Amino acid sequence: MLERIRAALAEVGQTFKDKRVQHCDVAVAELVGERCVLTGAVLDAETLTAVSTHLHSQCPQITFHVNDIRVLRQSDNPILTVQTNLAGLNARPGRTQEQWGQLLNGWQVEQLLQEGDWIYVRQPDGYLGWVYGPYLDVLPTPINTHLVAVPIGLLHNEPLVHAPLVSRVLGGTAVPVNSTSGSWSHITLAGGKAGWIDTASLRELDTLPLDENGRCQQIVTDALAYIGVPYLWGGISAHGIDCSGLSQLMYRMVGITLLRDADMQFDAGTPVAPPFQPGDLLFFGSETGHRSISHVGISLGGWQIIHSSGPRNGVYVDDVEAVDWLRNRFLGARTFL
Repeated sequence: MLERIRAALAEVGQTFKDKRVQHCDVAVAELVGERCVLTGAVLDAETLTAVSTHLHSQCPQITFHVNDIRVLRQSDNPILTVQTNLAGLNARPGRTQEQWGQLLNGWQVEQLLQEGDWIYVRQPDGYLGWVYGPYLDVLPTPINTHLVAVPIGLLHNEPLVHAPLVSRVLGGTAVPVNSTSGSWSHITLAGGKAGWIDTASLRELDTLPLDENGRCQQIVTDALAYIGVPYLWGGISAHGIDCSGLSQLMYRMVGITLLRDADMQFDAGTPVAPPFQPGDLLFFGSETGHRSISHVGISLGGWQIIHSSGPRNGVYVDDVEAVDWLRNRFLGARTFL
């Protein structure tokens, strides 16, 4: 019977196998006669219900006790804010673990659990991962007015170009403008760092383009400013960026939220056919296998794309029809505009 229960747990675990957005880690703690005590953790009550329902259907004669299974999402979980200019989101706790993504200053996450200095978090879009705890804090939600619109904005302690630097603020970071002086704006970052930034580096949230043509052109203009940024798995900034990080960031700059990974973006978008418009996303990969979508680029119009790729080691422009590995692995295009 123990092996049957374990097999049933493995079966239902396959339903929740995408560890980027799902958490289901349940095991048998004790089996005495027809009484089975389960232990472990699940993301939410819906996951726990699915586990219990499947176990009862496969092993109806067993009474399952689930009180020792921890449900991670609770209504009173702390909401934490990133207080550094950038924080890594890792697959597991530890600095040497795989980086799944990154979080910009001011982004908020839900704390699910903590192991030492590392906190397991859930982003508003459902993406999960581990963040170094000292980079997060419980902070008031700021009333942001602008986005940093350049790859890297320089924050000075006075409204002077040669004044000492306070920090660097990365493109896509939302900030509140406190005051202005000439061509400078005074901003405060989450975590308390404050200083002066060139106003031309900012974009008012109230003036983000709302029409399709305006968004298309802005995405292209913003993306071209990232040419030469090195490739970094999980990266979302001018310090290093991957393919889906680039598309996610460029859409963020026009006020549109995309999911983090290329396969997620492919599934969420609206299919489009050639000729492609500026801002359309072109996807690449293999026809078979788990997560067959493995790459995404942003159309500059037609088959010309800007993308961050390992082969080019960064953000560059390519013609899909002229590059074998792109042409042979193209799987479709999507739009969010």
